[in-house]
Amino acid sequence: MDHVPAVFPAQRARTQIENICDTHNHVFGPFDRFPLQHPPDYTMPLAPLETYLEMQDRTGVARGVLVQPTQQGCDNTDLLHALESAGDRLRAVGGLRSAVDDKTFARLDKAGVTALRFVEAPLPDGSPRPGAVEFAEIPGLASRLAACNWAVDAWAPLPRLIASLDVIMQEDVPVIFEHMGMLDVRSGVADRHFQSMLGLVREGRIHVKLSVCRCSTEAPEYEDLRPFHDALVEANPDQLVWGSDWPFIRMDGNEPDPAKLLDLFCKWTDDAGLQRKILVDNPTRLYGFPEG
Repeated sequence: MDHVPAVFPAQRARTQIENICDTHNHVFGPFDRFPLQHPPDYTMPLAPLETYLEMQDRTGVARGVLVQPTQQGCDNTDLLHALESAGDRLRAVGGLRSAVDDKTFARLDKAGVTALRFVEAPLPDGSPRPGAVEFAEIPGLASRLAACNWAVDAWAPLPRLIASLDVIMQEDVPVIFEHMGMLDVRSGVADRHFQSMLGLVREGRIHVKLSVCRCSTEAPEYEDLRPFHDALVEANPDQLVWGSDWPFIRMDGNEPDPAKLLDLFCKWTDDAGLQRKILVDNPTRLYGFPEG
């Protein structure tokens, strides 16, 4: 399988905030030790744990949330290795189906998994992503998610997310929309689906990851996303977290610098209190990191 080295920051982010958490990352490899369960037909980044931790250090990020990639399906071996190696520095969003036994669920809980990922984001050709766990699996996991205080991480185009709320949102289970809900910038801030998401954020019913590189058509400054970002921050900053999406799978040479993404967030969110809330306090609470 072809692979390329993961992107590294050219320099450290400018912010001096301590205990920043990047809530959306993946690790891949070494592939001879952690082979992909669903190898794609595109080039994958080589991004093992050691590379990932070095990237965090160079960016100025103290904590991270690793998200189970669809390429690994429900094989959480790579995630568990990372959690066991890095301790309280990391938490993870795993991949499980409702048929999972309680022993496996308990093992992931003890290791530091604090959410499960569910994906209905199709490939560019419209086909389902191999290895993705569909929203229909959520109700069968809801009681165990609630008992462990785990969250649902949901990735799909925004209209699909809004249409699936009855399935995604379960009693006593926090919900997180990945990648700014995969909103469509062409539809504008007045789009009814974005307004629905904004209302859910305002009411404290969902969380949203402010990760910009999957929705914008104007890299590397992402100015077309600025109105959506500002609207979410104004609606309810208590419901927002930040994520880079490193190592930027399938970006065809347009991978951003993670430190510059963090600088961009701080530029757009020009208030030290809000920065700390979104970068530190909210992910500490949502993903169960130690206080302080």
